[in-house]
Amino acid sequence: MVVYSLYILNKAAGLIYQRDFNESLKRLSSNDYLVLSGTFHAVYAIASQISPVPSSSGIEVLETEKFRLQCFQTLTGTKFLLISEPRQQNTDAILRRIYELYSDYVIKNPFYQIEMPVRCELFDRHLATYIRGIP
Repeated sequence: MVVYSLYILNKAAGLIYQRDFNESLKRLSSNDYLVLSGTFHAVYAIASQISPVPSSSGIEVLETEKFRLQCFQTLTGTKFLLISEPRQQNTDAILRRIYELYSDYVIKNPFYQIEMPVRCELFDRHLATYIRGIP
């Protein structure tokens, strides 16, 4: 199975982290990544407002024939978007583990400012190791 990309959005829809794990993906421009994150944030917010289910949290999974997009929103409003192969198993568990890595190596980093872009080598290294080990 394959994990394609990870996006982390802050509560204001700002893209604070983006990483592709599959070299065959077409590279987007920085502006395209920002548009993508802002669009998902807007659709997520609209979906939570128009949902017939009371207190809906918004879009959690978007599945197509080509990819699966899974969203995990933290209590602080940070969104983790994982794009993977449609048959990838346990994407919710993968996202929870990525959030644990984010908490350990980004949030606990004394030099990191909340809501700002993530630039943490330890997070990058542990994330890559974890993603490579996913069956």
